[in-house]
Amino acid sequence: MSRDAADFPYLQAEPGTPGADDAEQRFLISDLCHELEHYLSSDQVSEVYRAYLFSAEAHEGQRRLSGEPYIYHPVSVARILSHLHMDHKCLMAAILHDVIEDTGISKDRLAEVFDEEIAELVDGVSKLTHLNFRSRAEAQAENFRKMLLAMTRDIRVILIKLADRLHNMRTLGVMKPGKARRIARETLEIYAPIANRLGINSIRHDLEDLGMAAYWPCRDRVLRFALKRLCGNRREMVEDTERVISNRLEQEGFQAEVKGRQKRVYSIYKKMREKHLSLSELADVFAFRIVVDSVDTCYRVLGAMHNLYRPMPGRFKDYIAIPKANGYQSLHTVLFGPQGVPIEIQIRTREMHVVAEEGIAAHWHYKGSTGGSLSSDVAGEWLRNLLEVQKSSGDSIEFLEHVKVDLFPDEVYVFTPRGRIIVLPKGATVVDFAYAVHSDVGNGCVAARVDRRLAPLRTRLHSGQTVEIITKPDARPNPAWLNFVVTGKARATIRSFLKRLERREAGELGRRLLERELDSLGCSLDDIGGEELEEAVRELGHQNFDELLQQIGLGNRMARLVARLLVLHDHVETADGEASGSLTIRGSEGLVVHFAKCCGPIPEDPVVAIFSPGRGMVVHHQSCPNLGDFRRQGQSWIDVQWADDVEGEFSTAIRVDAGNKRGLLATVATAIAEEGSNIEDVRSEERDGLSTSLRFTIMVRNRKHLAAIFRRIRGIQQVLRVSRLIG
Repeated sequence: MSRDAADFPYLQAEPGTPGADDAEQRFLISDLCHELEHYLSSDQVSEVYRAYLFSAEAHEGQRRLSGEPYIYHPVSVARILSHLHMDHKCLMAAILHDVIEDTGISKDRLAEVFDEEIAELVDGVSKLTHLNFRSRAEAQAENFRKMLLAMTRDIRVILIKLADRLHNMRTLGVMKPGKARRIARETLEIYAPIANRLGINSIRHDLEDLGMAAYWPCRDRVLRFALKRLCGNRREMVEDTERVISNRLEQEGFQAEVKGRQKRVYSIYKKMREKHLSLSELADVFAFRIVVDSVDTCYRVLGAMHNLYRPMPGRFKDYIAIPKANGYQSLHTVLFGPQGVPIEIQIRTREMHVVAEEGIAAHWHYKGSTGGSLSSDVAGEWLRNLLEVQKSSGDSIEFLEHVKVDLFPDEVYVFTPRGRIIVLPKGATVVDFAYAVHSDVGNGCVAARVDRRLAPLRTRLHSGQTVEIITKPDARPNPAWLNFVVTGKARATIRSFLKRLERREAGELGRRLLERELDSLGCSLDDIGGEELEEAVRELGHQNFDELLQQIGLGNRMARLVARLLVLHDHVETADGEASGSLTIRGSEGLVVHFAKCCGPIPEDPVVAIFSPGRGMVVHHQSCPNLGDFRRQGQSWIDVQWADDVEGEFSTAIRVDAGNKRGLLATVATAIAEEGSNIEDVRSEERDGLSTSLRFTIMVRNRKHLAAIFRRIRGIQQVLRVSRLIG
């Protein structure tokens, strides 16, 4: 039975309200409310209409660049979400989503008129317009962080933002080309991957195709033309294949929906770029989706398809047994179809199909049942990881960088020893796995077993492997890990740990340096009054004394100048003189004491140190030729000496000149290893055809250890000379 607007009291525009004389606008909100009537109650639809009236009044007089009334946009955003069957409060927030940002309405006012939940949703989508940022990148990153943190409290924030971005992309043609390309790039780099991470393929595909058309318009036109020509030639083949598959399934007694289609333009383009293939070389331009009633039927239909067409080896993927990170489930197989044309078959249940199209939004279809639970669980896991990354990131730009790294489309599936599945991005290493299990496991890992065999921490993992992490309580992350980890969580946690460690070590070094300078002036920190200390800290522009010590340790403040300022504030009479004694180094100071690569100082060497701003103290051999100008810069120069109890290994370079003979390199390397030294690097240079020069970078404990290595090498018959390289 047909019904008109008179049956819907919430569709009657009140006299005097914005849009009352605009028949087309009344139609848009009417159309939305008619759609909502299919799954929401009348009271809930009335609330959505009330939000429309409020938003229309707030945006009165505002127009988009296209010239149409602004209210068209929020209503269109709500309609996109209605196709995902979102709840009425989400739709109300979608209609109100620009009210805080673009009108004079406050968050408190929204909470008063509607409720706190809707006000929080709208605020989560709103940009930070009241703060001043140093750059557009910083503003973008901070707004993105604000939105994602709001998303961790309520996932509907990102759903509204994705719908908002989709409608903006559909109307991108009115923008200036430069701005349109910037928005398209942001869409392809951030919003489409987020939609993919949450499994909302219905929005993701549109964002990708619209983004490609705006960012690479020429490539998009060429590829669409080529696909149109290809599909035009094979349209009958697709229709025939669809009919053959349907007939075979009917003969086997299966009730199934079969739909053939051409793959999306952006998906094809991305695969062509990643695999360096031409369009003619691409295996699966055409795909056929088979939707059945149960998981058991999925596997039985797979057998029927493999009997119908020959499967392509190595192209079967079971995403039902092991779902993707975004909750996607389906059986994928590639077959040699009619005329030998490769076709992809996707087999899934109806509930899996809803999850595949709507992802986390499918939760609103299956509240209280298990249909949407998987998607909700994986989204919740990702949100928990986002919170950990946020806590570990130094600023919003770093946070955005980590999140971008985490939005990888390809995954590997590995197992813990107890059988738990860990989903990681392609290229992930053992260290990424450790941090995915728990931050403390990552920080404490020292070794690992992959499939019960010891493996280096930088080992890249592959699907199906079982990984066991070996930890030690006193272990800590290695800065070198940042060179190979790929997940945002691992990178952010390592950086955060190292920053805390660096600050602590820099503070300790800064205190030692300041005490040394004060001692040369005839006083100590205990002699400086608390008020005078605070006054000097404020004068130098620091928040507290600990921060000042950290800056001294990092080389950003000279200890001598700070010591003189403290003495001046305290009015202590001092005898001006040189610093008493040398600063003792133990070799284990960590991140704020570095040993120069150019000269490779080792314990018992005569050494000096210079300050490098931001890095701390760099220790050189006294005869290092690279010291040069630093000898004339007294303020950055400091005398140091080795402690008596130095432990650890230090890198240094040696040169071996020997007669040119087969196996010489192996013989010398063996001699070095037998003296308990590791070889970091080796280079070989043939001199005159009769002799060879070998350069080794080796790890030694001290000069005695180095002398023992020299004696062992000199014992080799072909060796002519052994020397140490400094500078």
